[in-house]
Amino acid sequence: MQNIILKLKSLFFIKFRSVQPICFGIALLFLSANSFDNHYDYDTDLLSADFHKDRRDALRQLMPDSSVAVFFSNPLCVRSNDVDFDFHQNVNLYYLTGLREANSMLILFKEKQQIESAFTNEILVVMDRNPKEEVWTGRRLGVEGAKTTLQVNCAITGESFRSSLVNWKKYSKVFFTPITELSLANNSNAGDLSQLINKFRIGVAKNSNNDTLRLGQYLGLLRQIKEPAELVLLRKAINISGDAHIELMKALEVGMTEYQVQAVIEYEFKKRGAEAVGYPSICGAGENSCILHYISNRKKMEKNNMIVVDAGAEYHGYTADITRTLPANGIFSAEQKAIYNIVLEAQEAGIKECVIGKEFRSPHKAAVRVIKKKLKELGIIKNEEDFINYFFHGTSHYLGLDVHDAGLYGKLEAGNLITVEPGIYIAEGSPCDPKWWNIGIRIEDDVLITDGLPDVISGFVPKKIEEIEKIMAQKSYLNDK
Repeated sequence: MQNIILKLKSLFFIKFRSVQPICFGIALLFLSANSFDNHYDYDTDLLSADFHKDRRDALRQLMPDSSVAVFFSNPLCVRSNDVDFDFHQNVNLYYLTGLREANSMLILFKEKQQIESAFTNEILVVMDRNPKEEVWTGRRLGVEGAKTTLQVNCAITGESFRSSLVNWKKYSKVFFTPITELSLANNSNAGDLSQLINKFRIGVAKNSNNDTLRLGQYLGLLRQIKEPAELVLLRKAINISGDAHIELMKALEVGMTEYQVQAVIEYEFKKRGAEAVGYPSICGAGENSCILHYISNRKKMEKNNMIVVDAGAEYHGYTADITRTLPANGIFSAEQKAIYNIVLEAQEAGIKECVIGKEFRSPHKAAVRVIKKKLKELGIIKNEEDFINYFFHGTSHYLGLDVHDAGLYGKLEAGNLITVEPGIYIAEGSPCDPKWWNIGIRIEDDVLITDGLPDVISGFVPKKIEEIEKIMAQKSYLNDK
């Protein structure tokens, strides 16, 4: 049957080449007549245009009089030859507009301006409709689509921006974040990102009113407090991720490779509707459990290995961040139990500190107190200050559009969503009894700061030893495949 299918495909492509001009012409007619960008309509739970407009208005409230803020999309980046990496929008531009297309730019004015024929407080620069290109890479919104779908006051093409008469010198401040040279990777098209950036750079060259610092602070202030609509998507991302971690617990067995572990959890993400991973999945077994951001994922798990699985799904731009540490054979050894329970106690102490008014580092300080004391009791360290050899990262970060999300790291407030993720990593050759070597353990949950007790959104994912062992004794439907 497979040979028959291959032959049919071959015949199809031979035939297709002979009628390619006709088919291509039909495709162009279809794209020209069809609605601008159907992929914005496939999901019914995207953030609303009103949400993004509200965020633009909130940013304007923070900006001083007679100022302007400028945002560029992320660049398209070459993976190899003529293949690009998957495009991911600049999250600030997405936060303010909902636009998910490359070669774009947002200009946000404090007050309404007369810009050529437009009287507006915002300009969204987008790619023009081009059926010849869209048949290859997908439909674009274009100017009219941006206005109707994203409900921005003014939208123009990149070519129009190049000839626009925005006088950057007249504003009290021109806010933008530092622009990297990576953004200039492609300058072949008149309206692409590199041309937008070049035009902007020429306009603001040597200006005394440029500010590349405060815009990040403004966005940190806004993004660190999650709006109700954002929390809906974050809970979805966390639930998808948590369910995938649970399925992995059932599927995990000795002899699996780290990449098979990654395949299981990322398959479950996609199966449940996630568009992507929020960050490269960390699946580190044995000695690799002691490498914080290990992503090679090539080792085969042995009987006595532990594996750290730090993986989170991205849903409509928002990412989860969950870590569980599991024994390959489903049963914790005595040494693994001892270290695991220290990390769990440290995490529970940190979560208790996730309340309004506490300093952002309070969860970390609480976790450190536990780890210092317990490592000394086990004889792994002689002096409490030596804990840093085994726990050398922070305990918390903001979570949202970025896995390490924007925020000001001041006192905790209702609406903050943060991680609590202590760990202990005892690499081979550490100055302690070798029985502890190659034990790396991290436990991470996503915690919402509320008016009352912490809301551990990912808390449904088992993390006590007896709970994990019980689930790992069950059989996954994936073990039959």
